[in-house]
Amino acid sequence: MNYGKQSTERKIKSANSKARKYTTKVFLAFLKSLFILCLFGSIVAASVLLGMVKGIIDNAPDVDISTIVPNEYATTVYDSAGNVTETLVTAGSNREEATYEELPKNLVNAFVSYEDSRFWEHNGIDLRSIMRAVRGVLTGDSTAGGGSTITQQLIKNSVFGGGMEKSFGERLERKFQEWFLAIKLDGVMSKEQIITNYLNTINLGNNTLGVKVAAKRYFNKNVSELTLSECAVLAGITQNPSKFNPISGQKNNAEKQKVILQYMHDQGYITKEEEDQALADDVYSRIQNVDTATKETASPYSYFTDKLVEEVITSMKEKLGYTDTQAHNMLYSGGLSIYTTQDPGIQTIVDEEINNPENYTAARYSIEYRLSVTHKDGTTTHYSEENVKRYHKEMGDNGYDGLYNNEEAAEADIQGYKSYQLKEGDTIIGESLHKTLQPQASFVIMDQKTGEVKAINGGRGQKLASLTLNRASNTYRQPGSTFKILTAFSPALDTCGATLGSVYYDSVYTIGNKTFSNWYSSGYQGYSSIRDGIIYSMNIVAVRCLVETVKPQLGVEYARNFGITSLTDTDYNPALALGGITKGVSNLELTGAFATIANGGVYTKPVFFTKILDHDGKVLIDNTPETHRVLKDSTAFLLTDAMAASMDSSRKFSSSGPSSTSPAAKIPGMSAAGKSGTTSANNDIWFVGYTPYYTAGIWAGCDDNQKLTKQNGGASFHKAIWRKIMTRIHEGKPDPGFPMPDSVETAQICRKSGKLAVTGVCTEDPRGNAVYTEYFAKGTVPTDVCNNHVRATVCSVSHQLPTPYCPERTTAVFMVLPNGETGQTDDSKYAMPGYCTIHSANSITIPPGSYPYEDETSPQQYAPGYIPQNPGANKPIYPWEDY
Repeated sequence: MNYGKQSTERKIKSANSKARKYTTKVFLAFLKSLFILCLFGSIVAASVLLGMVKGIIDNAPDVDISTIVPNEYATTVYDSAGNVTETLVTAGSNREEATYEELPKNLVNAFVSYEDSRFWEHNGIDLRSIMRAVRGVLTGDSTAGGGSTITQQLIKNSVFGGGMEKSFGERLERKFQEWFLAIKLDGVMSKEQIITNYLNTINLGNNTLGVKVAAKRYFNKNVSELTLSECAVLAGITQNPSKFNPISGQKNNAEKQKVILQYMHDQGYITKEEEDQALADDVYSRIQNVDTATKETASPYSYFTDKLVEEVITSMKEKLGYTDTQAHNMLYSGGLSIYTTQDPGIQTIVDEEINNPENYTAARYSIEYRLSVTHKDGTTTHYSEENVKRYHKEMGDNGYDGLYNNEEAAEADIQGYKSYQLKEGDTIIGESLHKTLQPQASFVIMDQKTGEVKAINGGRGQKLASLTLNRASNTYRQPGSTFKILTAFSPALDTCGATLGSVYYDSVYTIGNKTFSNWYSSGYQGYSSIRDGIIYSMNIVAVRCLVETVKPQLGVEYARNFGITSLTDTDYNPALALGGITKGVSNLELTGAFATIANGGVYTKPVFFTKILDHDGKVLIDNTPETHRVLKDSTAFLLTDAMAASMDSSRKFSSSGPSSTSPAAKIPGMSAAGKSGTTSANNDIWFVGYTPYYTAGIWAGCDDNQKLTKQNGGASFHKAIWRKIMTRIHEGKPDPGFPMPDSVETAQICRKSGKLAVTGVCTEDPRGNAVYTEYFAKGTVPTDVCNNHVRATVCSVSHQLPTPYCPERTTAVFMVLPNGETGQTDDSKYAMPGYCTIHSANSITIPPGSYPYEDETSPQQYAPGYIPQNPGANKPIYPWEDY
């Protein structure tokens, strides 16, 4: 045996065993150290976390938790002179308190089942919901839902002002404090008190705060009378009052209502039969678009405040990240100070003139009628003014237009309709009749330099409620010819190389199946400039400018840069030049667009307030308006000069041309520029203009688009109202005019070509001197000479082109028409004539040298109709010279 080899192997194994034991000890020591380190780290982290949480909780607001209700600090609104104009307070912001006993069980259960299913069991916070929400955040699952209980939401709205933190850290701190206070609140306040305070606090859309007012707002009944289907409708609003509004967002609300009813069934609050009955209920037919809070208000908000409320809420959402509920709560109970741009003196003048009956030749009335009838068989039918229109049609009254000469006539017609409609056994369960003065008007005036809206009026007649239809800002009407400036002429001058003198041929103009026409009856005018197109509002000039020079895509782009937000993808067409757009425009945006031109081409977004201070006097929002350049200053001046000329009385250079469109709006002693607009059927009439101080726009028309016939007030009264308002506002102000910028120069051109004039030709147009001085952006003065005028030799007797037989000749100036233009225009009257038809060759002797042949040396005899040829050029001789 080899004992030496075995000994060596035993020694190696022993050494390996010792190494493994040593390695194991080292590894175990490392793990022990790592465990101790981790344990120590965890203890330290936990201590730090607990310390942080304790610090956050210790810094929680010191409130009397047993009396927690929403804060109700009044918000004060000031005009530009520092006067208090409105006080926005909880009691006047559409909130009423309901007791728990008034709340239907279905209403409470609808909110609990959807918002907080374990509300009656948890201690103020729901750990399962919190973990689910955290898991959703970590996994990016947006459908996981939130973790806030109803108790937490009440704490957030009442203690934390709706939860308006700007950073994640602030939100996390508030969330810890919210949990702490929710547990504390649950210990001292009953569940019934918590749910009652919550339902009295929430925003339910349309300026409706709390379920008691919402029941009246949407169903015209007491909250205690709500049905199951109605309860589910209200519970579906609160998550997003704008999206799930049962009036404007009916489809979304109906989908949410279905989900809530399913939750109620799944949680045992209702039976399947009750769920099905609620779903079958046509609940939305009963919803009434009324505003109960404003009806109860003795002094409804002005149109300015109506728009201010909208602007403030929008600004809070955009600049502070608030939700609708947070913004509403802050506005109506946050104790804010809102400093507006409203000028009290200007507002008074606007309101007086818009409501002065002497400024209108008609005072007719439209109606909004609602009638609900339960029939003998138990069915219910709802009627409106549309049924009244059908009634008149059935009666053969085809002339009925929905307007009445006085209120008594409207009431008598309704009585007649009811006598016709109601049958024996019918029971009226609801009826309302509202009469509105027609034609209506709206007015906006702003400082073009600052964007500050100084006054606004949203309708003629007494304002009966707050937050109602505002025709100045929230209705969209066709802008007519005012759009020529924004979509055709502005981009043509600013970008496309055109000048005020650039001409387009005014004649029959057809694109596809659409033939365009002018508003006047004096016939087509032939060559007409952009200046003519503005002063005389020439439709075909505007359309040809858009189509041939600008293109609709660029026209839409410019309109949007001017602040017009209502254009759609269907508006890229030639009718854009004439304001024929899908949705229409608001007076506020149209006025803001023209203020851009008045401000040298710089757009400033219209603003209604300058700043908002919170309850402690700190600046919450500093409302500096948005600005951007739209036009060169030279373009703005050129447009201003042409629009100023439209307000002077003049007639187009023509044998029978149209008159300028806006002398009725001219302000005595003050420079002004503006553009009128009238839709083709006289449904809408506009005038938007400006002075060196203010830009103002007026719209007039009937709410239901009836034509402005003579019986309905005519189509020109609005310009006089604009003039009266602006005249009063500018009394005592000096007139600085519209200074010409350094970027503009002048040159003499021919108005029939837009090119440099030819003395002795353009000056002797048959209708007068066609030469005038025009403004140009520097570098755009034309270098070519007029080629639309031509001087020709004519027969002295027939004034036609001479033949060799015409004994005497003279010269005259004629128009050269565009190729292919054969229609009758004012220019075609002066086009080049044919050859003389008076003189013939019978026994006529042509003296030597009388016809322009260099080799003529003897009298020539010509047969009738013969036209001599030029031997040198081998072509007919035409006896005129082209200048």
